Amino acid sequence: MKNIALRIRYDGAAYHGWQKQKNLPTVQETLENALTRVCGHPVKVTGCGRTDAGVHAERYCVNFQSDCRVPLERLPLAVNTLLPVNIVVQDACPAPEEFCAIRSCIQKEYTYRILNTRIRDPFLAGRVCFYPAPLDLERMRAAGEAFVGTHDFAAVRSVGTETKTTVRTVKWCDTALEDGLITIRVCADGFLYNMARAIVGTMVYAAHGKISPEEIPALLEKGDRRLTGPTMPPQGLAMTRLWYPGEVGEMMKR
Repeated sequence: MKNIALRIRYDGAAYHGWQKQKNLPTVQETLENALTRVCGHPVKVTGCGRTDAGVHAERYCVNFQSDCRVPLERLPLAVNTLLPVNIVVQDACPAPEEFCAIRSCIQKEYTYRILNTRIRDPFLAGRVCFYPAPLDLERMRAAGEAFVGTHDFAAVRSVGTETKTTVRTVKWCDTALEDGLITIRVCADGFLYNMARAIVGTMVYAAHGKISPEEIPALLEKGDRRLTGPTMPPQGLAMTRLWYPGEVGEMMKR
């Protein structure tokens, strides 16, 4: 059996997240069904992480074991003929035997987009969080920078997924504004459940003066989810970049 890695992309609006669930449409189940038909045997894929209902992925990595005879360069086209329009396989490559899409990932980047205008844009519906109230961009930027570094991020995660530790390292949390669209990029060596959306919610609270950016280190020390900002809606969030060693890493850059 070969270990095969895929780079995929999906709009998560129609799905109840990445992970397979009983009687609910998910990205994982939809992809596995298509791969099973192409490969001629049951396929189980391992994804690079869980995305919640309504969250998107501009870049996402999976791996699976198969003796599929379809050449790797033709596999994306073959699978895409069986996938709905909101999921696409962009590339495929061989992976080392020990490669695992989630355990082998070095770091990930999520991007959250807020349309901060008085009037909503129908062409961005489902892809951004529409937020018409004015936001102080400089306070947001300062709040985002306060999350950078190695911290216990229990204060910005939702209960629901057990982990050995809630300590993570945030490499950057950058904020930019263009034509009313606020773009927040958060990169870390790993993310807790709803961590990215809670970080952005805390930044929004800071923009309204409900939390001071200087308070954030102390709030992280306390580890109390009730003291930080809300979990923002899923529509504005997308997984945007992934880092891996070797050939898989090169594929994810393309």
